[in-house]
Amino acid sequence: MLDKAKVKRILWGASVEPDNIDERMLQDLRGYHKIWARESLTYEALLAKGLTQTFLLPDPAFVLDRKDLPLPDGFVEGNTVGINVSPMIIGYEKSQGMALLNYVNLVRYIVDETDMQVALIPHVVWSHNDDRKPLSQLYEMFKDTGRMVMIEDHNAEELKGYIARCRFMVVARTHASIAAYSTQVPTLVVGYSVKARGIAKDIFGTEENYVLPVQSLTHENELVKGFQWMMDHEADIKEHYAKMMSNYIGKVYQIQSILGLPKNER
Repeated sequence: MLDKAKVKRILWGASVEPDNIDERMLQDLRGYHKIWARESLTYEALLAKGLTQTFLLPDPAFVLDRKDLPLPDGFVEGNTVGINVSPMIIGYEKSQGMALLNYVNLVRYIVDETDMQVALIPHVVWSHNDDRKPLSQLYEMFKDTGRMVMIEDHNAEELKGYIARCRFMVVARTHASIAAYSTQVPTLVVGYSVKARGIAKDIFGTEENYVLPVQSLTHENELVKGFQWMMDHEADIKEHYAKMMSNYIGKVYQIQSILGLPKNER
């Protein structure tokens, strides 16, 4: 109906698995006036398919404001590890139970080997896909340590406020990682798709050590090893953020010139 009315359509902030681009998908994608890919792996795949109306710009969530609510007891600003896990990544694991076991061992490591607190932060709470379910399992296992904080459901700006005050983040949800990246929190993503890999590659130049594919989890301490690497490189990661993140986030506003919008309309 939109095409018949000659209304221009835009696909905004997209990630597309390159292997899933078949002729039916291509036919649909060709109908868009502009396509905004949020990471380079998608961008390169779409260009390779002849979709020359594609542009590469960061996810618009990078410019989301943050709102800092009072911190709950046990959340130590600057010395708390934020943890997000989702039922979705558990569905992608190759070895049953391995994803959650890696998270359990990570929390045990943080409690036993560091002085940091742990904040469990849900980012999606749909009835059929609720982060609070696996996070509640972790909370019940470690609540008696006095080192655990369970963050309840909040809007995106408020969640970003909690994430921004963490020292590290270990996340499954893409937009939890974006909240962390954009507030310069060292972050390890337990990913399952091109979006996590592509965003990390565009920020750090590589996905290695920044994204741990859930499909590759075969040993129970892989997440601990990834977290140890992040701790060892904390200063380097923060220095990298300080040099490039402002410019990276500013690229979002290039959409104004692409769409021909006046610069004061944001």
